Amino acid sequence: MLGCGETQDEVVDAFRQLRANDVDVVTLGQYMRPTKKHMAVEDYVTPEAFAVYQALAESMGFAYVASGPMVRSSYRAGEFYLTNMLRKGQRREVQQQEAAAAAAAAPSAAAVAAPQ
Repeated sequence: MLGCGETQDEVVDAFRQLRANDVDVVTLGQYMRPTKKHMAVEDYVTPEAFAVYQALAESMGFAYVASGPMVRSSYRAGEFYLTNMLRKGQRREVQQQEAAAAAAAAPSAAAVAAPQ
């Protein structure tokens, strides 16, 4: 949540720490004060600033970035999950095919040990 008084440097530092710990997904949204008993909004982040943060996060290697005033942590989570599960499945299938091809191309232990 942005708009709580954080600086741009603090946001960038948070991105760095998240990537250093292999976090792949980040969502950025505007903090909205639910009631007067809660912390006040420090500032309203512009849509342009959200776009800048999104571009920066993507350039840092996050696999998925949702950034905008109305974004919440579950924003399009199901879509992202399904997309990435399909990608992982495709990668696993390719890896299995490559392993099978490598095994078929490798000479058997008996052929290597047998004198010619």
